[in-house]
Amino acid sequence: MNYQSQSAPVEGHVAPGFEAVAEEFARNFTVRGDVGAAFAAVHRGTLVVDLWGGMAAPGRPWQADTLQVIYSGTKGLFAGCVLKLVERGQLDLNAPVARYWPEFAQNGKARVLVRHVTSHSAGLPGIATSLRAADYTDYARMEALLAAQPLAADPNAFHCYHPVTIGWLVGALVRRVDGRTLGRFFAEEIAGPLGLDAFIGLPESLEPRVGRIELGPGMLPFDEAFGPEQRADPVFASIWGNPPLFPEELPWNTRAYHAAEIGGAGGIATARSMARYYGAMAQGGSIDGVEILRPETVALGRAEQSRFMDPYIAEAMAFGVGWALQTPQGRFGPAPDAFGHSGAGGSIHGGWPTEQVGFSYTMNQMRGDPEDLRSRHVLKRLYEIVR
Repeated sequence: MNYQSQSAPVEGHVAPGFEAVAEEFARNFTVRGDVGAAFAAVHRGTLVVDLWGGMAAPGRPWQADTLQVIYSGTKGLFAGCVLKLVERGQLDLNAPVARYWPEFAQNGKARVLVRHVTSHSAGLPGIATSLRAADYTDYARMEALLAAQPLAADPNAFHCYHPVTIGWLVGALVRRVDGRTLGRFFAEEIAGPLGLDAFIGLPESLEPRVGRIELGPGMLPFDEAFGPEQRADPVFASIWGNPPLFPEELPWNTRAYHAAEIGGAGGIATARSMARYYGAMAQGGSIDGVEILRPETVALGRAEQSRFMDPYIAEAMAFGVGWALQTPQGRFGPAPDAFGHSGAGGSIHGGWPTEQVGFSYTMNQMRGDPEDLRSRHVLKRLYEIVR
């Protein structure tokens, strides 16, 4: 049924019985100050919630087909690519990275395994060489720097979130075992078969559909967000300040960043497509008769590879093969078996296997406020309906 809020700039469609989700999403605008956003959910293979509202950019309302940068939500997409290669026998999670990428063995990295990379245990959370924002669009340079760089720590003993480097590491592996870039592999093997509006490297023709990101509450400059002791730590600075990920003039709003295959953070998608992707994965890898992965491969992807308290941002984390797993914070809603990946500033994308649900919340106002509850309230309402 069509939905249009009487109190908020929200429209879309909800299946009968899911009206409470739409009402909660509308409250994101009337109570929680959202600017532009979309929320979608797939239940047992059917799109049951498809909502959008607010402004995609100044003077441009959010539309049904608005695309949005999803930052680390991209990691959940490359997880499907890695698992596809594992399923085909082209990639072994327990093999050294250097088996596929010989140059990577430099400076003591011969013992780093593929599973270390996909579970944020590779010991390369940042790049030590000073970078400019433009360097993020040059994956060949990023790969060369990572191949030459020594480990920050033993991969068997040190776990630390790799916000951006993980994408270049995975991209290097995909290209060396398959021949295609990460973005092309994702487009041809996953997005195409599933009919997704989701991209790792956006075609220029789609640029007018992309929402413009803005910095909201709690999104402070690097020098203000972190104290002098943190900023002086070379590993911390290499992760979060080289270059600062979220400066006032966001490069993530530029065509150069949208076109680049920034596999750790540069994906662009609609909430509808992200919900469909996870709707397939929550059902064991298939939807509408299209099998992307076998059920046992999805189970492998959800099997815990690492669980840790990040030493730099003091956040509990857990990972399978690329996918983030549920933690006590309940980031992925109330479901205990939830998995997926969040994105910087508030987006969230994932699946609930027991309930066979895929969901996604995308937005253009980034928040660094721990009290940002925009997605949490909506997911709570959704869970109450499907459980």
